[in-house]
Amino acid sequence: MSQIVPVRRRKLLIVAGDRALCRELEGIFSDLEVIRGEANVQVLALIRRVEPDVALFDLNSGLELLRQILNLAPDMKVIALTAHDARELAVQAVGLGAADFYHKPIDPSVLSIVVRRAFRMRELEEENWRLREQTGAMAIEGIIGVSDAMRSVCRAVEKIAPTSATALILGESGTGKELLARALHRLSPRAHKPFVAINCAAIPEHLLESELFGYEKGAFTGAAKRTLGKLESAEGGTVFLDEIGEMHASLQAKLLRVLQERAIERVGGRELVPLDIRVICATHRNLERSMAASAFREDLFYRISEVTIRVPPLRERHGDSLLLAQALIQQLAERYGKPLRGLSPDAINAIHAHPWPGNVRELENRLKGAVIMGEGPVITAGDLDLAALGGDPAFLNLRVVRQRAEAQAARHALAAARGNLSRAAELLGVTRPTLYDLLEKHGIDAAQFSSRSLTPELDSKEKAAADLS
Repeated sequence: MSQIVPVRRRKLLIVAGDRALCRELEGIFSDLEVIRGEANVQVLALIRRVEPDVALFDLNSGLELLRQILNLAPDMKVIALTAHDARELAVQAVGLGAADFYHKPIDPSVLSIVVRRAFRMRELEEENWRLREQTGAMAIEGIIGVSDAMRSVCRAVEKIAPTSATALILGESGTGKELLARALHRLSPRAHKPFVAINCAAIPEHLLESELFGYEKGAFTGAAKRTLGKLESAEGGTVFLDEIGEMHASLQAKLLRVLQERAIERVGGRELVPLDIRVICATHRNLERSMAASAFREDLFYRISEVTIRVPPLRERHGDSLLLAQALIQQLAERYGKPLRGLSPDAINAIHAHPWPGNVRELENRLKGAVIMGEGPVITAGDLDLAALGGDPAFLNLRVVRQRAEAQAARHALAAARGNLSRAAELLGVTRPTLYDLLEKHGIDAAQFSSRSLTPELDSKEKAAADLS
């Protein structure tokens, strides 16, 4: 006999201060699980606890509350309800992130279509994410990962790519900054034009200017003919300036002029050559510190960072190191003709525990050496030259992972609430008794998160003042 899988009732949140309106909406959507939220901040705790799919939000409750709701639950589809003559308010709501709006008075048949469409949009988005998680694939070709950190980066790339904004990609060496720059180009309207990459740290200072701007015949010894620079050769396309933090101060001033005027002057020339290029920059350096040390121009920084993408290091991409390792092993095994079946348990543990200071580049290099030099059917921790950690991977045990996540979430909530148990329970979306059970289960002392225990210096001063009095 086939097992019947229960269908989850879809959850609709109604946020309105008008009780008559709430009753009317509850009647229209009686086939859904309807949750009513009062038009105050308590609705935020309700959203954390119930996690609705769609919300009907009466704009009489205020745009500020709408903003807080959208910040808390960006995936929830919010339909703004407004009076017929308040079109500008409805537009503001959509600008904040509402999925749609509907003018009162209520027409049940029309509103039902709007709400069902919002539920369908939510279902399609959830299905899309499930498919991506099953394949371990990102929306951007060439990027492998399932971590929230990299998903955020990919979403940023998808938003930025169609624009003409100058982008700055920040991240440690080996995190894949050029891969993201190429994705920005490939997803842009300039995709059919050249992508020209220049490593500012790899070209000597005295050659970089002519490499970038080109030169006229006779500009210097050996300049036998006019030669186009990298910027000019990328006409219509994208220029990627890697490690721009290494660029010399004199060239920074010239690059700033190019970005301002969208034109270049070849070395030894007097003519301004107009340019139609998009510039993407990247660096592993902290440019704020470089500016403070007068090593990087502040005006250039603000010119190249119209939008900024911060690429997380591999140690912060939870779960991605193993996924990357499996994908790379498959590629390397095919390249070198090795019949490998994957990773041994001790290799899985070692990859998960290693901090990967060299990021993806270090992981790839270690795997390449292991594939070439390894002699067994699987890659071991020894093949990777990493310390072997025995036993099955504890981090894959769902019970252990759940317990660790619970304890960590409870500690974070207590810290954010400065030991206030009611506020911590609200942040977690649970009741106070449930929070008490969590604290007892994981041996967490809530008192250590209180305002007094978090400010020992203040306590000592207060005690001294009391002694003096």
